[in-house]
Amino acid sequence: MERDLARLALEGGLSPASIVLTELESGTILGALDPERGLYPASMIKTPLVAATLAASQDGLVRLDHRVEVVAANMTFNDAPSPLHPGYRARVDELCELAIERSDNVATNVLFDVVGRERATQIVRDRFGLHHTAFYRKLSGSDPLIHDPLWDGVHMNAHPASDAAALFRLIGLDRLPHSDLFRSALARQYWNNKLNQGLREGDVFMHKTGDTDDVTHDGGILLTAAGRAFVIVAYTGLASTDEHNARFGPFMERLRALL
Repeated sequence: MERDLARLALEGGLSPASIVLTELESGTILGALDPERGLYPASMIKTPLVAATLAASQDGLVRLDHRVEVVAANMTFNDAPSPLHPGYRARVDELCELAIERSDNVATNVLFDVVGRERATQIVRDRFGLHHTAFYRKLSGSDPLIHDPLWDGVHMNAHPASDAAALFRLIGLDRLPHSDLFRSALARQYWNNKLNQGLREGDVFMHKTGDTDDVTHDGGILLTAAGRAFVIVAYTGLASTDEHNARFGPFMERLRALL
């Protein structure tokens, strides 16, 4: 399968790429193409941030029903209009759901404040084994970048395809606090223009995407109509454009034929 992934990515124009295919139940890695490549995660970083928030809630550090005021400093552009505005008091679980299903940048930035970037990094590394994941900077949906005084000005958020695949597997196996909430948000994903376009009838794909002017990604939990379950994560170093995003569907269609 390793060679198949490399071939399909090359044939599909998904290059440079970092791809991981794992069997959900056993954890067997069926194929991995440069899995720890240092591509910027873009909005894929929202998945481990929400995971850290849910873990903090289980530890009594955060309450999911607690309301947090949205402040102007966390406002930024979203591809889909954000329901959040300065002065609105959002529940923490509402912020988690918006960050995943709508990829809401404002909700994500508020979660940075709720959990704390250093604490979130420690949680995902110590509890979930995501040793290459780190939170450094709040998200900006467009230029100019938002003012983030706690950013060190050097490091960027990190969450490679290998860690993304490991986290999706934990979610799929109920090994994460509030995994049911997480899967529900992934299943309601608003952005479905990439790997979803190559699914077969009856397939279910609970997933998250990531997009910037430099990268485009997709990944999640695939449940087939035949009852099999996989984790598939595809990161690319391509700009997120309609042309590049359209390449994910044919890639998935060819990969799906091998499963």
